[in-house]
Amino acid sequence: MSKFHRISSPAAHIRLPEKFTYPFHYTPHPLCVMAAEEVQQYLQSKEEWKNDLQQGKMFGVLIVRTPTGEIGYLAAFSGILAGKNLHDYFVPPIYDLQQPQGFFSIEEDRISAINACIKRLQADENYLATRQKLADTVALAAKTIDTVKEEFKEAQLRREEKRLGNPDENELSAMIRESQFQKAELKRLKQQWNDRTAAIQAEVKKFESEIERLKTERKTRSAALQQQLFEQFRIVNGKGEIRDLCDIFKDTAQKVPPAGAGECAAPKLLQYAYLHQLKPVAMAEFWWGNSPKMEIRHHGYFYPACKGKCEPILKHMLQGLNVEDNPLLTDLHRHTELEILFEDDWLLAINKPAGMLSVPGKTDADSVYQRLKTQYPDATGPLIVHRLDMATSGILLIAKTKEVHQNLQAQFKNRTVKKRYTALLDGVITADKGIIDLPLCLDPSDRPRQIVNEKYGKPAMTRYQVLSRSNNQTRIAFYPLTGRTHQLRVHASHPQGLNTPIIGDELYGKGAERLYLHAEFLEFRHPVSGEIIRIEKKADF
Repeated sequence: MSKFHRISSPAAHIRLPEKFTYPFHYTPHPLCVMAAEEVQQYLQSKEEWKNDLQQGKMFGVLIVRTPTGEIGYLAAFSGILAGKNLHDYFVPPIYDLQQPQGFFSIEEDRISAINACIKRLQADENYLATRQKLADTVALAAKTIDTVKEEFKEAQLRREEKRLGNPDENELSAMIRESQFQKAELKRLKQQWNDRTAAIQAEVKKFESEIERLKTERKTRSAALQQQLFEQFRIVNGKGEIRDLCDIFKDTAQKVPPAGAGECAAPKLLQYAYLHQLKPVAMAEFWWGNSPKMEIRHHGYFYPACKGKCEPILKHMLQGLNVEDNPLLTDLHRHTELEILFEDDWLLAINKPAGMLSVPGKTDADSVYQRLKTQYPDATGPLIVHRLDMATSGILLIAKTKEVHQNLQAQFKNRTVKKRYTALLDGVITADKGIIDLPLCLDPSDRPRQIVNEKYGKPAMTRYQVLSRSNNQTRIAFYPLTGRTHQLRVHASHPQGLNTPIIGDELYGKGAERLYLHAEFLEFRHPVSGEIIRIEKKADF
């Protein structure tokens, strides 16, 4: 069983988890950390992979128990590594796309041949020359016709001047004949040029029709190949049930599997374990190498499984295992009273605890809105003026009437509300202050993660001021100038931002007992009295 690895470090004293890892929100089990360290040592020994690994890749480890009770681990990588699907140290893919005689390789070669043919036609000298001839002819036709039109327009003006001089019938008849002749001449001229242009267009059409035919064939073959490929991914779960990717994704919002589905580390690990009678115990995934340009991945950090590709697959594969509950659905503050920082007849501000939702989610998890709706049954409007991430603590503004809510939201929209957050960063930054300007948008394949995207991202700006540095941590004040989702977390963690994640940020950094981000100060104009209201609540970290 060459894919099964024994942990070389002493591990007998480490207690096994009672339940399997919830893959979308977890703290790595100590055995996973030890296994990951061994995989990392192995990667560092592969000098020939150095350049490939530097580009960055997600790896995974799965702690397993053999039928005889021995504990060890499996290792996997997402996608391909160093140009190959198969490597001795790692579990194989669920389906090997690189099989030389497999249908995928054969059909991919055919599609590549079609691509090559399209490129040849698009670069054909006769095609390019004919296209240029067509463009030149169209331009010359337009110029010639415009010149004749201008000449005929001048003739028309001369005729109109003659009419003002009371011409006799012969002169009027001559002018009418001239006008009719010019109209007919212009029509003949247009037809001549249309005929010349059509002849050249026909030559261009021969090339373009063949190019479009090849593109249609390529599209048809690619879709059929993708469908056939997805059907090869026959994925087993803890109950021994098997479903292919098409069946797994048919009930999702996207209906069809995204490209690369089934090729991530987590599904590979579970598939191999099930097929070889290995009992999954715990799992973790870590990033190795440079961060992608738009996403945020830090070298050596653990990350949850992706949502777009892996969530439907893992939902199937984990059936039959005793899996941990989603910690985000645990009502940590069921018995916590909301601390009121300010209140009058029109509004209030509360100190939201870390781990509580601002507004209800898809589940019945506790939220500030639900609490206040019960506490203030006569309040009108949506109540919550702005939001804080579930993991973020601090000042949250509440409106008791619809009119006050509209006024306060307008202040936020017009950026007249002053905000200050305090955070602890996992590292030391050298700059004392500055502004981060990185546009953000949702990563549709991995909700709710945000990415930096110059093309599709919305403007996002944050001013920051370092407060102190100690113990390889930076205490910092953030002043968000815009209010994008996860703005401070991404701006702190992204390589083009501070490149230093907030402590406890499981999405963009490392998990901890909490996210060390707190909304500490809020200043706004009271919608009724007009006075400036300043609310401050210091962070407890």
